[in-house]
Amino acid sequence: MKEGQQLWTREELILAINLYCKIPFGKMHHRNPMIIEFANLIGRTPSSVTFKLGNLASFDPSLKERGIKGASNASKLDKEIWDEFYQNWDTTLIQSETLLANKSHSTIEKINHIDLTNLPKDGLEKERLVKTRVNQSIFRTVVLATYNSRCCITGIENPELLIASHIVPWSKDDKNRLNPMNGLCLNALHDRAFDSGLIAISPDDYTLVLSSELKKRKGVNPALESNFIAYENKPIMLPDKFLPSPEFLDYHFQKIFRG
Repeated sequence: MKEGQQLWTREELILAINLYCKIPFGKMHHRNPMIIEFANLIGRTPSSVTFKLGNLASFDPSLKERGIKGASNASKLDKEIWDEFYQNWDTTLIQSETLLANKSHSTIEKINHIDLTNLPKDGLEKERLVKTRVNQSIFRTVVLATYNSRCCITGIENPELLIASHIVPWSKDDKNRLNPMNGLCLNALHDRAFDSGLIAISPDDYTLVLSSELKKRKGVNPALESNFIAYENKPIMLPDKFLPSPEFLDYHFQKIFRG
């Protein structure tokens, strides 16, 4: 460590991983407004934050598969906290978001822009609904950042048309609801088709697979041709980090896809 350099605390590193999840890898530079805002929040320079994000990137297996090593000199504590996230996304992301809200003198509901109107005034039902909305907001933020706000099938980039789609449904795996590797960025049409089992992503090569129900109508409907047939057997646009898990894709292929 250089003279005068301040060690990163555990709290700062938890917040840094939270930020890492919310920024596309290609935008992790000291001029990024999100990095500048975060640096001001924790009293560090944007360059220091950028370098720390590079340290964290050195642990990301998706980047390693692409031959990207990340920055060197990551600390033992960096790795320890990274592993905590990777082994338990649902707990650690919420904890980091709560920490971020406290650091910002706000609430987790406010920083996630949760609309609290039309909810029960109090009680367990309100608590459940708020928690669900917060979880969904965080998942959407992370998944869209992971895919650089672009549908992985069509390339559509309008956020209003994009869905953070769970590969293994929300109701089927409460331990991976916030796991970014359980997410795909899809436009609303393909999200509906994916959830309905009309399409799937091959766990072997990340190509789009169509159900027999769709394929038997090939040549019948121009909209079907342009929205589905045209993409059959073509690879999806993979994210720059947090590749979709083959294990989750296989679950969808075996349990949900209509074949």
